[in-house]
Formats: sequence, structure tokens, C-alpha cells
Amino acid sequence: MSEKEDLAKQKAEAAAKAKAVALARKQAKEETAEKPKGEMDIAKQKAEAAAKAKAAALAKKQSKAETAEKPEGEMDAAKQKAAAAAKAKAAAMARKQAKAEAAEKPEGEMDAAKQKAAAAAKAKAAAAAKAKAAAAAKNRTAVQESEGGNTPSEISPNQSKLDQIVSAIESHVGQGALLEHYINRLSKDVPTLVANPDTYFSIAKFLRYDERLDFSYLSELHGTDFESHMEIYVHLHSFKMNQSVALKVKLDRDTPVIPSLVPLWSGANWPECEAYDLLGINFYEHPDLKRILLGEDWKGYPLRKDYEPYDVEV
Repeated sequence: MSEKEDLAKQKAEAAAKAKAVALARKQAKEETAEKPKGEMDIAKQKAEAAAKAKAAALAKKQSKAETAEKPEGEMDAAKQKAAAAAKAKAAAMARKQAKAEAAEKPEGEMDAAKQKAAAAAKAKAAAAAKAKAAAAAKNRTAVQESEGGNTPSEISPNQSKLDQIVSAIESHVGQGALLEHYINRLSKDVPTLVANPDTYFSIAKFLRYDERLDFSYLSELHGTDFESHMEIYVHLHSFKMNQSVALKVKLDRDTPVIPSLVPLWSGANWPECEAYDLLGINFYEHPDLKRILLGEDWKGYPLRKDYEPYDVEV
């Protein structure tokens, strides 16, 4: 067969395919227009199935005809082209059918479909988040277990000094003077004392002047707003014991009032003024409590969690 004849045959077959598809579409539209909605969907499905079957049969027939006329090498190429064309045609028809069904569905059904899709997406996201959280928890547990053989079972080198300090405080200040005490593993194992607000000054005074303890150096004092309460943190050091200790006290957030430590350590002067200036903590018996950063006419306390600037541009 010559090239011209082959080309003419291909054109004729393409025209036949197009005519068959157009005829199937026309038939489907006519049947849809004449039938009720329930029957329309069925008729449409039948028409599309028939069109698919007709197109597949035509493609198969063409493939067989070309196979009979062509050598073996050309036959493989023709088969591949025919398969690719059939796949592309089926995908295009499926997309078209999906669009047509979406356009014909009532708004209520479309909303329901969207809701189902959204619910499925949410469920998938929730499952992924749950799996991620479980993996994180597993990692934390593994880390804790790996550390379990070393730190929790080991006694801190400062534990004996903490016991000594606590015993001395309870003997001289009282059994209920401390709310709690512990070794702060996250801060170089510093012994930490949490004082009752009523005994805060008495404990500080004992730490300062007891001959065995002699915490003569105040290295740090600051306040913190925890929203549920205020807290004062004091860091002290004893050169005699070669040991540091942290003293904490929790205050009522609405009326944060506590005795000043300036009579015990002069280095508490400016840190207490700063806590007053930025948090509004009142240190009574302070020799000169004043705002040192913002000025007396400043509105509010900037380090409080609920602080709103008086001038939003500042």
C-alpha cells in the first residue's frame, strides 16, 4: 500500500470515529431531553457506556486492520499508539462526565459532597497529627528511659547541703516556713527554697546571718509574672560553704507586696526598684522605692502579661 493510500485510510477512519462519537452524544442528548430526571441519569449512563463500547470496538477494528496490513515492526508501534489514544480518550471522557454530573447536581448534594470531602481531609489531618504526637511522645519516653539509668537514680552532689540548709531553717524559723525545697536539675543542681510569703524575710535573714550558712552575697533578684501569680527569685552565695542557693516566694498577682531585702543586702536596692517599675511589685520598708527606667508618670507595668501600652505608637 502506498503512503497516499495509507494517509487517506487514516483520515477516513478518524472521520468515522468522530462521526460515531458525535452520533452517540446526539443520541444521548435526545434521550435525556425526553426522559424524567431519574431516567435521564440512567439514559445518560447507557449512552456513555454505548459510546465507550462503540469507540472501543472501532479502535479495536482499526487496530486489527492496521495489524493485518503492516509488517511486524510497524504493528508494535501501531499497537502502542492505539493504546495511548484509547487511554487518553477514556480519561477525557471520565473528566467530562465528572464535570457534567457536578453541574447537574442540586446545590444541596454539592454541599454534602464538599462536606464529606472536608470531613475526610480533617480526619486525615487529625490522624497525621495523632501519629506525630505519638511519635514525639515515644521519643520523649525513649530519652527519659535513656537518662533514667544516670540522673534520677543518682543523688545530686548538692543534696546533702540542701538537707543541711532545710534542717537549719526548720529548726530556727519553723516547720512551716518552707512550702517546698528541691534540687534544680536544670540550673546546675542549685538547692532551691520556696518560702511562705509570711516567712520570706525571716528565712532570708537567717540565711544571711547564720554563722554556719553565711549567705553574704546577693547575686541576683528579679520578678516574674506567671499570670496566676507573681514570683520573686533571689540567688544567694555563701563563700564559707562555697555554695549557692535560690530563694523563691509566690505573691498574689492583684496585690503583690513583700518585704524589702535591702536591710539585709544593699545589692537588692536597684533590682527591687526594677521589679517595682516593670511589674508593680511593692517592696515595703525599701529605703527609696521608685521607678528607675520609665518615670513616675508612666502608665502600667510593661513586663506584666496583660500589659497594654497607653500610647500604641511607643
